[in-house]
Amino acid sequence: MRPLDGLVVLDLSQFLAGPTAAARLADLGACVIKVERYPDGDPSRAMVVAKDMDSGGDSLIFHAINRGKTSLLVNLKSAEGLSRVRELISTADVLIESYRPGVMERLGLSVEQVHELNPSLVYGRITGYGSEGPWTGRPGQDLLVQALSGLCWLQGVDGSDPTPIGFSIVDAAAGSALTQGILAALLRRARGLSVGGLVEVSLLESAIDLQFEVLTLHLNQKALEQPPRSAVNPAHPYLAAPYGIYRCSDGWLAVAMGGVDALGKCLGDAYLAQLNDSKVWWSERDTIKRRVGEVLVEFRVQDALNRLLEAGLWASEVLGWNELVQHPGFEALDLLQKLVREDGTSVTTTRCPYRIDGQVLTAPLPAPVLGSAGTID
Repeated sequence: MRPLDGLVVLDLSQFLAGPTAAARLADLGACVIKVERYPDGDPSRAMVVAKDMDSGGDSLIFHAINRGKTSLLVNLKSAEGLSRVRELISTADVLIESYRPGVMERLGLSVEQVHELNPSLVYGRITGYGSEGPWTGRPGQDLLVQALSGLCWLQGVDGSDPTPIGFSIVDAAAGSALTQGILAALLRRARGLSVGGLVEVSLLESAIDLQFEVLTLHLNQKALEQPPRSAVNPAHPYLAAPYGIYRCSDGWLAVAMGGVDALGKCLGDAYLAQLNDSKVWWSERDTIKRRVGEVLVEFRVQDALNRLLEAGLWASEVLGWNELVQHPGFEALDLLQKLVREDGTSVTTTRCPYRIDGQVLTAPLPAPVLGSAGTID
């Protein structure tokens, strides 16, 4: 048994953020009906990615974020299509949508109209920039929100160009935030504190919330300046040496917080070993990190790692994906699942990252074939 067994979720969202939230609810046991717009369905089915990155006619991105669902293809501009969606809403527990502000209202599916049909429904809304302000009409897309939110200035070395994070981190964060809000509203309903409710999340607010740590540091400076990125071995703009990733003779090593003097003693470097003033670790951050780099490049990764771990210092080898998935540590977590749908399409993807009462939560269904639960033109 899963925590959300018996709950019905209508997923009217598209692309990544909303569908990610719906997929997580499916992992937790909810019956998720993906309501796709006639005739082509969710645009992420045809999302252009790298060569050979599709399966069964749908992009692998679609497969990854729409597992656990069935697909109902509906013409929302037809009376019959809208009537069917309203029928589903009347008995559903959760509705998720990600249209631009005003679209659901024009369809006759505003929060107020939906709650007239079903007062106990939890309405989950995800937008790019909220419902007010000068950006509401802009496309709500991960890269664009990374650019607006300041995230791109946290990557790279001092003086380098703004650099986005290499996956849809804002979509993932927004999907996670929406899931949390929906679960809180369902719990509130179950406790009898309210009937249904409205949970609103935006990509931009999620991107800002992701940065709560560094933004708090920034906002409480005496002078508001851009985060001071390291000129060498960057990792975190506000942390002192030795925090960073360093080249060794046969690979790369990540070194986290720790005393520079302790690191120097561990690696046998007299200059680093005498730096016992923690204030210097910040004021001379780049000079110290250059020296750490000069020392570590003479070591093999495993030799340096063994020394640091034995000394109680925080460090890790840097793995690529091929190394990761073949590592015994990865295999022990049993993180992968193979999903096969009715057309024979097979996709290997990750699973839900948590266990409940020891139970690993894999997807109950693969990503759906378009219109697997019917088509209403």
